[in-house]
Amino acid sequence: MVDAMQENKNLEPGVITDFGGRVDYGGYLRLDRLLSAQLPLSEPPHHDEMLFIIQHQTSELWFKLVLHELRAAIQLIRQDQLEACFKILARVKHIQTQLVSQWSVLATLTPTEYGEFRHVLGPASGFQSTQHRLIEFMLGNKERRMLEVHQQDPAASRELRAALEAPTLYDEFLRYLARKGKAIPPAILERDVTEPHASDEGVRAVIRDIYEHPRSNWDAYEMCEKLIDIDEQLALWRFRHVKVVQRVIGWKRGTGGTSGVDYLKKLVDTLLFPDLWDVRTELRG
Repeated sequence: MVDAMQENKNLEPGVITDFGGRVDYGGYLRLDRLLSAQLPLSEPPHHDEMLFIIQHQTSELWFKLVLHELRAAIQLIRQDQLEACFKILARVKHIQTQLVSQWSVLATLTPTEYGEFRHVLGPASGFQSTQHRLIEFMLGNKERRMLEVHQQDPAASRELRAALEAPTLYDEFLRYLARKGKAIPPAILERDVTEPHASDEGVRAVIRDIYEHPRSNWDAYEMCEKLIDIDEQLALWRFRHVKVVQRVIGWKRGTGGTSGVDYLKKLVDTLLFPDLWDVRTELRG
């Protein structure tokens, strides 16, 4: 009791200790729900399964924020508010940086440790992440057959199908450029948005002019660089994913049935915005 009284005397004046029905830190963040969601399935619970669960749960929280930001970014582009979009896309890049850094924590999991509880995952795999698939679709990496992975979840299927059939972040940017008088080819503006965008000579001509005359195209120039940031960070995230998987399970098949490392390697070189990468070869100098 004496120690508690002494500790209370050391608090700064004005520090609130009586919440009397008001929201406190734990209540606001729903920590009772959040911190009770880590339920290892190994029996007895293997020490390192907690790491595996938290790694993936925190990734899903970051994915949720990325989706929140991308939806806002798309709305702003539709309203021709490109400058307001820059801060949002910069935030997305920093979230991606956090996701890349997270892999170093999972890399502390050795093959022996993972082997102690891998069997409890059954067919569960990050390949099945609805949120990550939504991000991929919104950024342009669309594959209709991926809907099959989520067919047993009607809500996820509806959301993914809507994203598949909607214009991507890049589609909206090209439409913005067209509204500003840039000569985006009509075939691109009217393309089938359920398919990935392929590098286009007409689009590259517009992008090339933007890069060669940045002062008169500053907003579009800045947007191109923001998009490159996001594309590059996603590639880095994929690369770290490959190396961690290779380090932990080698060339074993993934729990979700993919070929594992070989499948992930193919994704590293996937370009979300190929025009922005290809135009660099065409620029003078």
